[in-house]
This record gives sequence, C-alpha cells and structure tokens, in this order.
Amino acid sequence: MTTVTVKLSRSNRIYRSSAVEGKIVIKSPNSISHQAIRLSINGSVNLQVRGGSAGVIESFYGVIKPIQILKKTIEVRSSGRIPPGTTEIPFSVNLREPGESIAEKFYETFHGTNINIQYLLTADIPRGYLHKPLSATIEFIIESGRVDLPERPLPPEMVIFYITQDTQRHPLLPEIKTGGFRVTGKLATQCSLQDPLSGELTVEASSVPITSIDIHLLRVESIIVGERIVTETSLIQSTQIADGDVCRKMTLPIYVLLPRLLMCPSIFAGPFSVEFKVCITISFKSKLAKAQPKSDPTAPRLWMALERLPLELVRTKRDQFSC
Repeated sequence: MTTVTVKLSRSNRIYRSSAVEGKIVIKSPNSISHQAIRLSINGSVNLQVRGGSAGVIESFYGVIKPIQILKKTIEVRSSGRIPPGTTEIPFSVNLREPGESIAEKFYETFHGTNINIQYLLTADIPRGYLHKPLSATIEFIIESGRVDLPERPLPPEMVIFYITQDTQRHPLLPEIKTGGFRVTGKLATQCSLQDPLSGELTVEASSVPITSIDIHLLRVESIIVGERIVTETSLIQSTQIADGDVCRKMTLPIYVLLPRLLMCPSIFAGPFSVEFKVCITISFKSKLAKAQPKSDPTAPRLWMALERLPLELVRTKRDQFSC
C-alpha cells in the first residue's frame, strides 16, 4: 500500500511569516507514475453562527463564507516515476511574496467555538484516470512575525477588584446576602501569550464557609451577520486556586497557564472579533449546590459570587525567541 505524509521542519509546527519547510515522504512497495507533485497552502478564517447564538438568524446564514487569508500552490516535482521504497522530497514555500506586508493580513492560528483561524498544507499527487490520487494534509501554526511588536507589556496592567454581596447582579441565598462577605485582589488584565495569567486574591471576610475559588478563562467571539452582531461567550479553561474554606486575610496567588491553540492575540477585525475575559467564581457551602446538576461553571447561581474582568492578550518580541 502506498502512503504519503508531510513532515514539517519544526516539531512544534510554529512559523512566523517566513517560509514553511519540510519534506513529503512517499512509501510504496512498487514503482508508481505520477502527473506531478504539488503543494497547496490555504489559510482562512472560518465563521459559523449556531442556533443558540442567533436564533432564527441561523436558519438563513448558518455557515458564513470563509475569509481567505492565504492561497498558494506550487509544483514540487514535474511528472515522472517514484521508485519503490521510501522517497523523501524536500520543499520550502514562502508564505508571502517579496515586498508584501504581512502585518495586517495574517491572523494568528486560533480554534474557537464559532471562529476558527487555520492554516493547512496539502500535498497532492495526481496519477491519471485509472489510479486513485494520493494526498496528505497537515496543519501548521502561524504566530505574528511583525517587526513592530512590543518587547513585552511593561509594566503589566494590574486591576484591583473587590467582590462583595453588593457587587452581585444576581440573587444570592439569604444567609449569604445578610451575613456578607468581602474578597479583594488584583489581576493582570494585559499579558503576553507566553506568560501566565498572574495576580493575587484575599478573602477578608465571609460569614458562610467557602467551598471553592476558581478562575475561568472565557472567549468572546463576535461575528457580523447581515445587519446584526452575533456574540457568544464560551468557556476555555477552569483552574481551581482554593479548595475548601480558606483562611481569612491570607493572600492566595493566581497563576494560570494559557492554552496556546485556544487563545490568540485579541482581534478586532471588520467582520469579526475575538476577545477574552477572566471570571472569578467563589462558591459558598450550600445544600442547594449539591442538589443542582453541574453545567456552566460561570453561570450565576444562588450560592456563587462572580466577578468578570476583561483580558487583553498580546504577542511580544520575546515570544518569538521562546521556542
């Protein structure tokens, strides 16, 4: 059986607006003829609107036409024959033409709920009408190659927050509302994608025992559909920073690693945008909480206190040399 695979020169598959290099590996027990060996690179922003986000709008639009970022095809080898055994064909494909600006054109790779920014490399080997063509596809990751990136966000923009029964916009259990609580802290609301989300939190007072304190990363995806902007907020990752009733007035560190493919620099493009938020949740001890099924951990509950803060993610020059 003849197989084709594409191997990239970088094991992490990360490239920054220069050239994608690697090799096409063909394994065949017999000699095979081909019409040509071609490489195609496609980069696109795929947008979709789900029924839960837009209601009746979804029935009219559904999957929106993708935004083309990059489309290029080159011929690696002209028609001929491939000998039996393993054949390796090296390649190098420039992502941009000489003099072409890449700063505004290329978005970084991102896998979201309704927005996916993806770059694919496909090797095609057509063999004529009597033989099935051979093909292999691999995804590579684009990170910003701009020369005007900041060295790093210095100093980090720390936002001071406080959470009490009076800052909540949803109903609380009577014992929590009347007894009161106060949680204070600070959090970096702008950080590099290579750095952890950092800050600190202190439970100054709480009449009801605390069961858990969690940090949730959220993505906010917005798409222009017709004359409307459809926005959906979804959960990326949850990190528990305290389990059980914590000591009062003891500072707890906040240290959360950012998942690369699920996050990217904040984007504000014409037809779409990708933003991020941090949700701090404090769960109090309650018999009602045990009886309720677990669903969205950031949804308002009678036994929970919430605080949402915006999070701006940036790419820095330091990130370019970290891998």
